[in-house]
Amino acid sequence: MSEKEFKDKYIDKYFETSDLGLAAALVTGTYPIDHLDKHNPSKIKFVFSRDEGMDNVIQLYWNNQLNLSLLTYFNNLKMLKNRIYSEKY
Repeated sequence: MSEKEFKDKYIDKYFETSDLGLAAALVTGTYPIDHLDKHNPSKIKFVFSRDEGMDNVIQLYWNNQLNLSLLTYFNNLKMLKNRIYSEKY
């Protein structure tokens, strides 16, 4: 399998972002994190299993049109920060 084929399969299966706000929005939108990629300690990546409708939620987020529970969003933001700084993935 070529490197391009591998990347294409990875992109079809996973979505990753280093944006903490977007990651918190996705978790709040009921998309669970698959894992954290901590290979680069200065830029953690949140990796999600790609799911139907996820791209629409991401677009709504960037267009400032995503409606979420603010309390749940805030709690998920804190949870993600804890996961970043914890030793466990």
